[in-house]
Amino acid sequence: MSAVGEKNSKKSGKNSTLIIGGVIVIVASLLFVYLMFYTAPEHNMEIVKIIAITETGCIAETMDGYSVNIGNCDGKPGQYLDALVDQKVKDRTSAMNP
Repeated sequence: MSAVGEKNSKKSGKNSTLIIGGVIVIVASLLFVYLMFYTAPEHNMEIVKIIAITETGCIAETMDGYSVNIGNCDGKPGQYLDALVDQKVKDRTSAMNP
């Protein structure tokens, strides 16, 4: 009787290992999808007004009132220019400051 129990135990251990491996693959896949689609930047070209120039780049204000860092620029405060703006940062900002 003990020999029959050991065979089932080994089979059960192998099945649980496969299930745990499958769960890990599913969780890793879902994390990858989340990182690719929800945190990846979505840049759009917008007209912005430069409000400050810092060591990290130019700070500009979009037409709908959001302050964004557009990186290095050749302009002066008060000047308008076209710049790439990350829409997801604007969405997160509006969620934090209703």
